Amino acid sequence: MSGARYPEGPVVPARHRGKLPDGRAQCLVCPHHCALREGQRGICFVRACQGGELVLTTYGRSSGFCVDPIEKKPLNHFLPGTPVLSFGTAGCNLTCRFCQNWHISKAREMETLAEEAGPEDIARAAERTGCRSVAFTYNDPVIFLEYALDVAEACHRKDIRTVAVTAGYIEGAARAEFFAGMDAANVDLKAFSERFYRDLCGGDLRTVLDTLVFLKRETKVWFELTTLLIPGENDSEAELDAMTRWIVGELGPDVPLHFTAFYPAWKMTDKPPTPLATLRRARRLARDNGLHHVYTGNVRDEEGAATQCAQCGEILIGRDGYQLTAWNLGAGGACRACGTRCAGVFEEQPGEWGPRFLPVRPADY
Repeated sequence: MSGARYPEGPVVPARHRGKLPDGRAQCLVCPHHCALREGQRGICFVRACQGGELVLTTYGRSSGFCVDPIEKKPLNHFLPGTPVLSFGTAGCNLTCRFCQNWHISKAREMETLAEEAGPEDIARAAERTGCRSVAFTYNDPVIFLEYALDVAEACHRKDIRTVAVTAGYIEGAARAEFFAGMDAANVDLKAFSERFYRDLCGGDLRTVLDTLVFLKRETKVWFELTTLLIPGENDSEAELDAMTRWIVGELGPDVPLHFTAFYPAWKMTDKPPTPLATLRRARRLARDNGLHHVYTGNVRDEEGAATQCAQCGEILIGRDGYQLTAWNLGAGGACRACGTRCAGVFEEQPGEWGPRFLPVRPADY
């Protein structure tokens, strides 16, 4: 927790809060349960104690907006080829030493939050730029839950869907409310060991697994998983075998899993980039254990980017980077070769956004 003075800016009362007998405000969004005295911030740095109450200090402020491919989230089975309006705020409730977005998630200055936009502004900008969805990404949206849910409500009124890119480190009551506002999610399953989560992330694996089981059993949210493979840390055959067997057993064989390449960043610059051979080995192992849709990411690998029919092996969606190169899905996401339905959220025709990236300012719309 920090005793730093929180910056001036819009604040709203936080949900999922409590009060301790000694007067401290307690945050109940994530397992850290930060207990804050006046002027203190939680581990996430954006939930603070003001006037004796817990508030969110970043409501309506973003580190930037961009229209980009839905495949970048990454989501390969949710409206392929369509544009998504992406944005985040600042801060994070985990302390991953290898964070690839550290300049946003570890930000401690309000200057990082250059854009101001209310929920209606964001929904309108998404509509006018032709986006089919809005993604809460770059930093974990569970820490700006109040803002994200208000944006989601505004988007749904315009038939625009919502996507959470999250580590899934969130408590039960907050989890149920947060995901009730989401149509899709990509959840980082960072590793399959408590040691990794404790020592490298400042969290715990059990909470994330609980989130995944909740998504599968209690919601209709379409979700995919991402594991950033770090050489020597979470890429052993034993760990990947245990993880992928758990996924098949608890979440089913149809949940897509993305193995992505690590590049030295933040406080982990002593590790080399992940070799393509490691990603391909992990993909083979996961498929051998029964997962139908396993992808390689952060690298150029057309074989590892393609969506195949789980029944006949036909390439249903070909990809070269973020460009779709083949489309063999019919009505309802059925394979045109054998008729087997591919799990996901598909339309009869793919989007045509491609690999473009378009920075936007909601105020301009």
